[in-house]
Amino acid sequence: MTVLDWLLDSDPAIRWQALRDFADAPADIVAAERARVATEGWGARMLSLRDPDGQWAGGACFPATGWSGEGGQPWTSTLPTLVLLRDLGLDPASTQARETVALVRENCRWEYDGSPFFDGEVEACINGRTVAVGAYFGADVDGIVQRLLDDQLDDGGWNCWTEEGSTRSSFDSTINVLEGLLAHERAGGGSPQITAARRRGEEYLLERSLFRRRSTGDVVLPGYLAFSFPPRWHYDVLRALDYFRDAGGAPDERMAEAVALVRDRQQPDGTWLLEDTHPGAVHFPLEDGDGRPSRWNTLRALRVLRWHQRSSG
Repeated sequence: MTVLDWLLDSDPAIRWQALRDFADAPADIVAAERARVATEGWGARMLSLRDPDGQWAGGACFPATGWSGEGGQPWTSTLPTLVLLRDLGLDPASTQARETVALVRENCRWEYDGSPFFDGEVEACINGRTVAVGAYFGADVDGIVQRLLDDQLDDGGWNCWTEEGSTRSSFDSTINVLEGLLAHERAGGGSPQITAARRRGEEYLLERSLFRRRSTGDVVLPGYLAFSFPPRWHYDVLRALDYFRDAGGAPDERMAEAVALVRDRQQPDGTWLLEDTHPGAVHFPLEDGDGRPSRWNTLRALRVLRWHQRSSG
């Protein structure tokens, strides 16, 4: 079995992306496979767990009941579930997606202050992901985008602790915001101001080779070198490179060390392993566990390396 065969022998969420990115399948074949996300496999299972009011686990970012604050942050509430449905490729035009977004808009409120879900919160990590899912599913998130522009720090990035006085950016916060701003631009909400802010955020990461401290050159955190899926709000090198691939253009030479790291992690059988799964309650597992071959990491790593090779000539 080739790596492509292995990817295709999977859930529709993996299959449609592998068909599009590596099998050069016709657009109608890709679209048909993608449509199955709403009715089969992980996507359908996740949709079946939705509450009648459109939320998951009764909360925006935290389950309404059953979390003691131990065992890691729970990932079963509305925001992380919508992020995952976006990653799976649930078609925003599907009946399931449109119904869900309408219900979330109507019923979901942030635990922080009771604001409507698509009005956003105060943390950049949360707001970036909310912009990403809102833009993807067709919700109005202009107000959150403006807040993110206002919250951009002097060094070009963002930090979830800005409200507490932080003036130094965070890799984690910055990647969440960058993904959100890019999704907003793709959905037709772009402007010169938004593009300029996103470019400044990209430069924050590039100046640090995607994982090093600018001051000393040391690795910021060991976890940044471990590839997890779903990444949740956490940063890692593969997530950053996949963002830059998605944003388009030629790879920056300052990514070279990070790309080499991804290449070196490929296993003899052509796959990449799952690493550093973030603790917390989940709806159900998408992989076989840390240290085992990961279809999600393999899919993303192959995309990054293909982009880098093609763009670099």
